[in-house]
Amino acid sequence: MLFNDEFETLPRPALEALQLKRLQAMVTRVYAHVPFYRATLDRAGINPDHIKALEDLKCLPFTCKQDMRDSYPYALFAAHMEDIVRIHASSGTTGKPTVVGYTRKDIEVWSELMARSFVAAGVHKGDIIHNAYGYGLFTGGLGAHYGAERLGASVIPMSGGNTQRQIMIMQDFGSTVLTCTPSYSLFLAEAAAEEGIDFRKLKLHVGIFGAEPWSEAMRTEIEGKLNLCAIDIYGLSEIMGPGVAIECREAKQGLHIWEDHFIPEIINPVTCEVLPPGEKGELVITTITKEGIPLIRYRTRDITSITYEPCVCGRTHARIARMSGRSDDMLIIRGVNVFPSQIESILMGIEGVEPHYLLIVDRKENLDTLEIQVEVDERIFSDEVKHLQALSNSIEKQIKEMLGITCKVRLVEPKTIMRSEGKAKRVIDNRIM
Repeated sequence: MLFNDEFETLPRPALEALQLKRLQAMVTRVYAHVPFYRATLDRAGINPDHIKALEDLKCLPFTCKQDMRDSYPYALFAAHMEDIVRIHASSGTTGKPTVVGYTRKDIEVWSELMARSFVAAGVHKGDIIHNAYGYGLFTGGLGAHYGAERLGASVIPMSGGNTQRQIMIMQDFGSTVLTCTPSYSLFLAEAAAEEGIDFRKLKLHVGIFGAEPWSEAMRTEIEGKLNLCAIDIYGLSEIMGPGVAIECREAKQGLHIWEDHFIPEIINPVTCEVLPPGEKGELVITTITKEGIPLIRYRTRDITSITYEPCVCGRTHARIARMSGRSDDMLIIRGVNVFPSQIESILMGIEGVEPHYLLIVDRKENLDTLEIQVEVDERIFSDEVKHLQALSNSIEKQIKEMLGITCKVRLVEPKTIMRSEGKAKRVIDNRIM
């Protein structure tokens, strides 16, 4: 099932022709209305007339998060403030937030792309969507909300927090779709179990989870504990919010990125070289229809790969692989590059290990150290000390063999690691504090 048959199934030549037309119009617009882009393009010796083909995109300069912070709050806007109907800001933890503005048309496009995303996930007009993404300056809640309304589904605007009430509402209101972070979905199931409620008996049939990287092993865990189809959705405030890309329910083999509105590239995060399809690198996105704050070659810092192979669902848009981490929270431990999601994949493959863990990185006597705290179920934690030690040793050995790093694994009792109602905190790096 498709939401917009015409654009979701455009043949590749027609899709690329549309991208070029929209790219040319966007570059012309920002050159005329955004001093930052006029200056950066002039420094690069480029003007809008140089964009003759899609391949010319690689000649344009990158935009990064710092550029947005330096332009705080409105200097990157390409529309007059009287035409901006919505303002959001990122949930950044350091410095000024990144601010984004939406015209009425931007909101309409966002709503459609979220509606497309819901349909790709298997959501339909008769569904009741329990929206536990945060409302407010964070784009997640309102992005999902407007998409649900555009689809014509019923939406429950729960936002985050108040976990017991969330569970009660899902039971009493007959929610059929859950939207939240993947880690919070497991927290909900865990909290429900404490109250004697079996999440698998609720009416949920699909969960749409994003805002943090998560592994295939965690997908299996979620689907088992919540009895639903777990779908990965991708978005970021700077580009639009949720709904930039999503898995289709038919395949769950990569996330379709809506190429009639965004042009994706994969680059080597160190050399900035554009990589061919299939190679893993940093995702770069150019917005080609945004009016409020168009962005040229925005460096997302998310690590993925891209494929243009046809999908069984019939959508012709490219697919990006599920995010394996970020180039800027990649851990470098004694010269080895490690993503938390790689460690998660190992942990989730071990019987008795719970999907809650914390990586603590430190430096002792000029050497990096890594401690992994991971919860195990009650049955295992009550075992004899020698059995726990054997399990710790086994995990340490697997991580050493698969990732090439030495670590100390500490098994902790259930519910020891702090839970989050938003993005899970997976890493404490004491080397930079």
